[in-house]
Amino acid sequence: MMVGKIARIYIPSGNPEELLIIRMPDWAGEGYVFHRALLSLVKREREIRGPGIYVIWGPSEWNEGPSVYIGEGDNVLQQLEEHEGQKEFWTHAAVFTSKSLSLDKAQCIYIKARLVALASEVKRAKVENENSDEPPSLFEADRAEAEVFLRNMLICLHLVGANFFVNQSPSTKGFLFAEGKGIKARGIYGTDGLTVLAGSQVVKEPTPSLSRYIRQMRLMLLEQGVLVDRGTHYEFTQDHVFKYPSTAASVVLGRSANGFVEWKDENGFTLREILENKTASQDANPG
Repeated sequence: MMVGKIARIYIPSGNPEELLIIRMPDWAGEGYVFHRALLSLVKREREIRGPGIYVIWGPSEWNEGPSVYIGEGDNVLQQLEEHEGQKEFWTHAAVFTSKSLSLDKAQCIYIKARLVALASEVKRAKVENENSDEPPSLFEADRAEAEVFLRNMLICLHLVGANFFVNQSPSTKGFLFAEGKGIKARGIYGTDGLTVLAGSQVVKEPTPSLSRYIRQMRLMLLEQGVLVDRGTHYEFTQDHVFKYPSTAASVVLGRSANGFVEWKDENGFTLREILENKTASQDANPG
């Protein structure tokens, strides 16, 4: 059974658009989340001048999603100041430090490597790290401590909407399907969009009217190995999240498509009908 967690978010200025400090009663770590424009104001926070792990992210043109970079350092503030001049994409940062200074350098490197690996596997954001090194070998107790720190970091990141490291949970029951030109794709719809599942087929030759944006997305997915050429069609090698059902349907079918109509359950009900029925049921049974 899942054990409950308590997380407290402290807003020093009283403005939720500014610095957020996230703490847990049973965790020696703490997180500092802020907009890039506030970096000069956040400098007064002594903790981010020390060692820690950080995640920076911002919008990108890649698959409707963000770009993300994961780093660690003995002086996180110094690292962020360097990124302010060298990396243009990021708009937000999350810094994680240990109040007890219990994490050592090797554990920070381990956590960074684990985060890069998770983000690269899930592919919900473009990972800006140039390489994905293997996590360093740690003694069993040190590795366990680092994994606990990592799990709490992921909870904090989820709280602020930085969901780059985990797959989404479905919000509709059962699978959805999209079919056309001899291909069949399978997906699930959740709070973060529509996930096309591994093994789903994709129309190889798009229609002339398919938008340039979708064409570029299909090429990007091929370059990344998310799609592979099976001769008569493309195929998803792994689950992949699309923010919008229509984007997922257009990629799969190779034409402009309304995802709320094209994605259907095994009984033939469209995603739109499923969601409308779900809303009506909730209205009828508010309790």
